[in-house]
Amino acid sequence: MLSVRNLSLGVRENEEDIEIIKNITLDFPDDRFIAITGPNGGGKSTLARLIAGIRTPSAGQILLDGQDITALSVTERAKLGISFAFQQPVRFKGLQVKDLIRIAAGKDLSIVDACEYLSAVGLCARDYIDREINASLSGGELKRIEIATVLARGTRISVFDEPEAGIDLWSFQNLIQVFKKMRETVKGTIIIISHQERILEIADSIVVISGGEVTDEGPRDAILPKLLGTDAALQACDRVLS
Repeated sequence: MLSVRNLSLGVRENEEDIEIIKNITLDFPDDRFIAITGPNGGGKSTLARLIAGIRTPSAGQILLDGQDITALSVTERAKLGISFAFQQPVRFKGLQVKDLIRIAAGKDLSIVDACEYLSAVGLCARDYIDREINASLSGGELKRIEIATVLARGTRISVFDEPEAGIDLWSFQNLIQVFKKMRETVKGTIIIISHQERILEIADSIVVISGGEVTDEGPRDAILPKLLGTDAALQACDRVLS
């Protein structure tokens, strides 16, 4: 299980000390889909980067199965099974999709095996396997290719930072289907930073962060009605999920 204990991050800007993350304590149980939501600038993405090792906390601990991984680098955490998907996926001019998936898998996959990961995220494999990871790909295509690499890695903890950012409605609808499939088939913990209702609807639990602090957390059925404002909203959500 992944846990954070009394996690804080402070920075100094314009000769003023600013706390971005304030003494957060959370558990992320194994094999669960957890959505972290809240207002813009509330600290959601910063928490994701702390978990992945992209940023270093000012205080507190990050634990994986009781092991303190706070001081470990991004690479060391990746080796322990933590994946991170950026809000804006990186483009790699000259690198083909098949090569990126092979790198993610850590082995020389056959074209057939690599294509299976692309098919799993709703892309026609033959149209993408030889494409370069460059500006010719749309935001939605890049997002799905990045998710394919996460699937290829098969890590126990997958963190997605606002996967809906910068993509069109059609691509977003496809992403929802991909995450639904991940929730049903992937053995591991999925953590998604998002304020999109459609993503919150398919989570097992929801964490609300505002002003750098956890303001609410619990099962989706308990938290989502508060966010939407009415019990009727939850009933509508249940109809969508059924």
